[in-house]
Amino acid sequence: MHERMATKTGMDIFFAHPYHSWERGTNENTNGLIRRLHPKKVSFRGIGTAALKRIDTFLNDRPRKCLGWMTPREKMAAFLASAP
Repeated sequence: MHERMATKTGMDIFFAHPYHSWERGTNENTNGLIRRLHPKKVSFRGIGTAALKRIDTFLNDRPRKCLGWMTPREKMAAFLASAP
């Protein structure tokens, strides 16, 4: 349905090529951050709510240069507070 989404939003849709990790920078960086908490040999099959909350906190309470050193959680709260 990507063609329909592109038409409705007026946005271009791009797909990364298989095995071209440099085309998925944000995704690869996020995977690396998650793997700090859960090393590569660890399965996510039995991951529970507590582990998911830990990942959420680790990712969303981490200041980002691209957000003016705000955390994603702070940026989202500011955006929602400014919404009409």
